[in-house]
Amino acid sequence: MPETNEPNTDGLTVITTHINADFDGISSVLAAHKLYPGSVVVLPNAGEKKNLKNFFISSLLYLFNMKRISDITEKKVSRVVLVDTRDLSRLGEMAPIIQDQAPEIHIFDHHPDQAGDLAGELEVIRPVGATATILVTLIQEKGISLSKEEATIICLGIYEDTGSFTYASTTPEDFQATAYLVSMGANLDIVSSLIAKELDPAQVSLINDMLHRSERRMINGVEVTLVSLSLEEYIPDLATLVQKMMRMENLGVLFVLAGMGNRIHVVARSRLPEVDCGAILTELGGGGHPFAASTVVRNMPLAQVEEKLGALLSSLVKPIRTARHLMSSPAITIAPLLPLSEASRLLTRYNINALVVTDFHDESETLRGYITRQVIERALSHNLGNYPVQEFMSSTVAVGNPDTDFNTLVDKIIGNKQRLLPILETGRLVGVVTRTDLLNLLVYSKEHARPAGDEVSLEPHYPKQKPIISLMRERLSQEILDLLKKIGEVADSMGFGVYVVGGFVRDLLLRRKNDDVDIVIEGEGITFAKAFAEMMGARINTYSKFGTSVIIFPDGFKVDVATARMEYYTAPAALPEVETSSIKLDLYRRDFTINTLAIRLSPEGFGTLTDFFNAQRDIKEKRIRILHNLSFVEDPTRVFRAIKFEQRFGFTIGKVTREMIKNAIHLDVFRELGGLRVFNEFRQILEEENPIPAILRIFDLGLMKIIHPGIEKHNDLIDQLDEAKKVLAWHDLMYTDEPIERWVIYFLTLLSQCDREISEEVAKRLMLAPKHKKLITGDRFHARNAYTWLTYSLPATNSDLHRKLSPLRAELLLYIMAVSANEEIKKAISHYMSQLRHISLSIMGRDLKEMGLKPGPLYSRILEETLAAKLDGTLDDRDDELAFAARYLQE
Repeated sequence: MPETNEPNTDGLTVITTHINADFDGISSVLAAHKLYPGSVVVLPNAGEKKNLKNFFISSLLYLFNMKRISDITEKKVSRVVLVDTRDLSRLGEMAPIIQDQAPEIHIFDHHPDQAGDLAGELEVIRPVGATATILVTLIQEKGISLSKEEATIICLGIYEDTGSFTYASTTPEDFQATAYLVSMGANLDIVSSLIAKELDPAQVSLINDMLHRSERRMINGVEVTLVSLSLEEYIPDLATLVQKMMRMENLGVLFVLAGMGNRIHVVARSRLPEVDCGAILTELGGGGHPFAASTVVRNMPLAQVEEKLGALLSSLVKPIRTARHLMSSPAITIAPLLPLSEASRLLTRYNINALVVTDFHDESETLRGYITRQVIERALSHNLGNYPVQEFMSSTVAVGNPDTDFNTLVDKIIGNKQRLLPILETGRLVGVVTRTDLLNLLVYSKEHARPAGDEVSLEPHYPKQKPIISLMRERLSQEILDLLKKIGEVADSMGFGVYVVGGFVRDLLLRRKNDDVDIVIEGEGITFAKAFAEMMGARINTYSKFGTSVIIFPDGFKVDVATARMEYYTAPAALPEVETSSIKLDLYRRDFTINTLAIRLSPEGFGTLTDFFNAQRDIKEKRIRILHNLSFVEDPTRVFRAIKFEQRFGFTIGKVTREMIKNAIHLDVFRELGGLRVFNEFRQILEEENPIPAILRIFDLGLMKIIHPGIEKHNDLIDQLDEAKKVLAWHDLMYTDEPIERWVIYFLTLLSQCDREISEEVAKRLMLAPKHKKLITGDRFHARNAYTWLTYSLPATNSDLHRKLSPLRAELLLYIMAVSANEEIKKAISHYMSQLRHISLSIMGRDLKEMGLKPGPLYSRILEETLAAKLDGTLDDRDDELAFAARYLQE
């Protein structure tokens, strides 16, 4: 990012914001003024906000280098800094200056991208609650001091645009920025007095009128509240009243149109992702966020504005409450002649409560009915498990199509008392909508609140979706972004849905670097991977059993591609069986909620984050949660991954998830777990930057016995692990180009008090590769012998150190340093590794041959003695080495 605080000597640097600026706009102007010393501030058309003008301009004028538009029209403007807007039409009289003089533009904004936005040489655009938050972060990074008054003003902007931290757009960064401002002396009493005003009698009366004039409309299945008013005089705090009405009535979407003179003021608020207030009011000449926006329409009758707004709502409110978006696909079916016992097995395998019954004839599928878990369980209780499903199924069944709207879905399911509704398209079964799907949508739409309790039973349901393209542009390299777009275009051309999923998305939201790109294809993943690899000139490895591929680009970069699939387990700790599925069920098979996020890559909706399982909430609350209570029974290795993620991210394992870990240990589900799978998970933990907290967590949970009960948490272990971390840090500092297996040092340290027999058992249990087995059952004991020698032989000559330590690989030497409490031993090994290890001779066997010595065992002896002399400092160069060898040979 270019330096913002470089003085501009070629002309004026002008800081400005949108017309009729709110607190965030004015606060951001002041914050930007701190980042650009010598700049001037121009507020276009701020007269209508008399309260802001009085507070900021009249009372605190000394804080701004304020100019009028007329003061700068004749001067050269070489740089314009825009805050809280990118819309040229909202810059008032500043717009012609930008168009005529074409200055360098710097932009700081938190609004989502809109068509026609200005582009800048510097753009800092982040999806936070207030633009002031972005600028405070930069001020803090640059170490710029703020006075108490400045901190208070900037704080005011954050409080207003986050609704005192109650709006859905509020982010952790807003809290952090405010905390910093408070530390700089921001006066919250002043902020409170300006933000949280009591309503006067006129405002109370106006809110009463708004409530009586409100009209609720269903637009594309979304309930929108509209209020239309004609007022005799200007109301300066209409947005405040709109927000209060939202809270009083617990509304999802509210648009208020207020005629004031020859102007119609429109204020909008939304809690639903289906309704983007900013996008809608942009069409009326205004703008804002998806959750809050406003505009002023001039010289148009109120009725005409209302009609135009209605048309915009009809076209821009996302009609996602249809069967197409709610249904689970593919539907789980059973043939009518199969026994009830098989139906019961399918219900358990897929964790569902009803099955669609279909017949296949000549490659076509015919809907026959459905059967529920309650019917099946009652039949089994009467020992009827061998009877065919058709004897007990419901054959009269209402159906829908993918475009069936939400209200019709409710009528069909509730009215017909069906557990599920089959969805047919051109006579073909494409999915089902269940009562659970409807309930999840109703809860999400009406309450907008997290479910009660620490953990919930998670089934795939209506997802939370939001665009995060701005975050992707901010955090991803242009190469990665272009690659994701290309993947989306190619998959779309093949008729496939495509998403980037898992850890890549999780770390993007956590603002952590992660270039491990995992792609899920709704279609044929291998077919897509082959086509894409050929197009990009890349290699490909495929794994047909799991429907996965790895695309390997010429520069070595890899992309993993998988077919959307679901997994079920035939026994605890067994490897899963795999079936083709949808993105919804593909995400449901994953280990923890934080790994269930997906970003759509198709051109339509590129950059849309999809969250079925409240993963964003868990990331925000720093919690690790499983998706269902049998998760650890089905795959016990997830316990190790829970610990790894908990420690890596500084999260906490959720209460119910902790109980399920204890339950898995109690049930001893690890007994059938293959040693290689245990080793792979444990090795990943040891490869973490700091694995010590995770290791101690494993001990505390009683999981180390899974590796071997002989590995104990002895008194010195924590100190030894800390020493291992220190010696690794020392090695990284001294030998940055020398690769070592870091996990080995921690593993050897854990085994430091285990004898050879236990070490053999550990190697067998974990199914270690021969080289690693040799390391812990053989080489480690050679290192122990070297340690014993060092204990009794120091101080020692350089040649003796070299002779004793050179057979040991670097990991073993670092291991000795970690477990030794003797500083002399550590210094000796450090001396060997830094000073002696790489000393070598200039002479070779052919030099001895030229002396007339026939090849034989004596060669090695002479070269060893010569090297020893060189190590002990008696030889300086090649001539010395030759002379020494000649003397030794003569002797």
